[in-house]
Amino acid sequence: MSEEDRVARNESIARDVNEAIEHGRGPADVQSKVAFRCECGRLGCNKLVEVTMGEYERVRSHPRQFLIVHGHEQPEFETVVYAGEDFSVVEKQDEAGREAEARDPRS
Repeated sequence: MSEEDRVARNESIARDVNEAIEHGRGPADVQSKVAFRCECGRLGCNKLVEVTMGEYERVRSHPRQFLIVHGHEQPEFETVVYAGEDFSVVEKQDEAGREAEARDPRS
């Protein structure tokens, strides 16, 4: 398995966990903060990112975007498209982007 494939697999697993967290919350207030797992591709990352449901939905509206802790960027596979006060949003590029789209549970 290539490094890019491993990263994509790890990110997809984190995104699946976050989808389950979101669905378990029910129709929550979109301004209430919820702790989501960092969706980076680092092995063993278990950091949490607190964002509102509305912020998470904005990230998830694009299958190539992932919610991560600051500093967990992997510039060889992704570009930071938003750097908030407490988190970053990255967008996968090239093959990693195509893989992210293919593994997106909402696609």
